[in-house]
Amino acid sequence: MKAAVLYEVNKPLVIEEIDIDEPGPGQVMVKTVSSGVCHSDLHNIEGTFPIDMPVVLGHEAAGIVERVGEGVTYVQPGDHVVMNFIPFCGACRYCQSGRPVLCTEGRGTANHLHKGGQPINVFISVSSFAEHMVAPVSGVVKIRRDAPLDKLGIMGCAVATGVGAVLNTAKVEAGSSVAVIGMGGVGLNVVQGAALAAAGCIIAIDVLERKLEMAKQFGATHFVNAAKEDTVKAVHALTGGGADYVFEVVGRPEAVSQAVDMVHDGGEALMVGLSPVGSKTSIDTLGLAAEKVLKGSRYGSIRPRVDIPRFIDLYMAGRLKLDELVTRTYPLEGINEAFAAMKAGEVARSIIAF
Repeated sequence: MKAAVLYEVNKPLVIEEIDIDEPGPGQVMVKTVSSGVCHSDLHNIEGTFPIDMPVVLGHEAAGIVERVGEGVTYVQPGDHVVMNFIPFCGACRYCQSGRPVLCTEGRGTANHLHKGGQPINVFISVSSFAEHMVAPVSGVVKIRRDAPLDKLGIMGCAVATGVGAVLNTAKVEAGSSVAVIGMGGVGLNVVQGAALAAAGCIIAIDVLERKLEMAKQFGATHFVNAAKEDTVKAVHALTGGGADYVFEVVGRPEAVSQAVDMVHDGGEALMVGLSPVGSKTSIDTLGLAAEKVLKGSRYGSIRPRVDIPRFIDLYMAGRLKLDELVTRTYPLEGINEAFAAMKAGEVARSIIAF
């Protein structure tokens, strides 16, 4: 099959033919239909996160089940699925308490990609920059067949992470004030999640005017250009002393500190973005004594087989914007161009179409 392989940090991905094994017991083979191009993939290309190479990146994807391994009953060939990049075991304390995104037991260690006898690493149980994927059965979510698979790739990360952070992790209340730092693909979904939750004031923060313009159609009510304004002062002015909720969605330690400063006493700051490994931030502890909360959010705190189908239902009902997120579509051969567009801030989300 054809795939995009990363061999070296800060080098273009190589489009080439590689081999993929048949699904083993408890595994599923999926024909890739669409794969989102996420900043988390770029972090690995740039070496921000250590990763074993060669590797096929890509982790937000949708496709069609082609074959299933022994013992698989949840899906059958022909089923439409969205990939879940944190497969769950169903038995650990996190799974049993309804927090499967914290599960570390469900990923497995089998490596099913190779070329000429050389193993090629699988990226967080998905590796969607390839024509086919093999994953644990808990790494797929069965979905309705009338939803467009060519758009649903981004449901598996950008939408689930952003909307989930609002509805699940923070449980934003109607009428509340929300500020969002970073208008990338996930940040825009935090904005539309806040709109879904009926927040009264939704403040979009970014350094690029075109990103702030994008935020308007997803429900932002106020806009702060961080390149021109003191963001903390601006948020305090717009909310009368600090927001109820602030979401950091850029992965910068200094932005985490700013998020805490932006909320009022008793408010909640949520870290959604991924900071570089080993990075630290500085927090005003007196603010925490005033019952401010700093909280992390992994994958929107979702329950994949519950929340992803619900989000798709919202999209199909016209209540969740998906088409508007897809700024550009590329063939697999255009994947390096897609990452260049992301780095330049030209897109909300790009999709690799197979």
